[in-house]
Amino acid sequence: MKNRSRNEIIAFILESVANSRNNNGITATKIMYSAFLSYSQLKEYLALLLEKELLEFNSHTQTYKTTSKGTHYLSIHKQLNDMIVTASQF
Repeated sequence: MKNRSRNEIIAFILESVANSRNNNGITATKIMYSAFLSYSQLKEYLALLLEKELLEFNSHTQTYKTTSKGTHYLSIHKQLNDMIVTASQF
C-alpha cells in the first residue's frame, strides 16, 4: 500500500462515516478499521475533524456523523481527484 496523504486519509474517514449503514452514525472503532488507521492516528484525525466541524460527535450514542461541511469537503476532494485522473490520461 502506498503512503496516503493527510487529505486522502481525511477523505477516507469522511467517506466511511458518510457510507455507514444507518443514519445514526458510526463508532470510532468502525472508522478505525474501515480507514485502516492505528488508534493514535484515529484520535489525531477525529480531533482535527471535530475541530474543523467536518464531523459531529453524539455523546449519547458514542457515534460520529458527517456534517454538511464534511460532505462538501468530500465532494470537492472527489472532483479534484477526477480532474487529476483525467489530466494524467493525456
